[in-house]
Amino acid sequence: MARLEKRKMERFNLELPALLSMNEERGSQRAVEFMISNICSGGAFFRTDKPLSVGTHVKMDLILPLERFNKTGGKKSRVDVAGSVVRAEEHGMAVCFDKKYHISPY
Repeated sequence: MARLEKRKMERFNLELPALLSMNEERGSQRAVEFMISNICSGGAFFRTDKPLSVGTHVKMDLILPLERFNKTGGKKSRVDVAGSVVRAEEHGMAVCFDKKYHISPY
């Protein structure tokens, strides 16, 4: 049976490394590198066998290889964005992005 697509934004299969930072219960901060398997303007799915708990707030650094786009002059761009884990599965987790983000040359 075909799965009904509920997403409102176009999703792209794009494998990218991402560094996620989150606060620990003791107040310290922890950073973990994950691999994005797909992304859209509203969020991303991260492959992992140890997903974070739903509701965990994270800050992300994404490095986008933009060699294909002339406007960046073949350089990479860095996207700083925050979000929250909205779904955790056996082999990954979905993070919904906050509305604010910052893009800068890498």
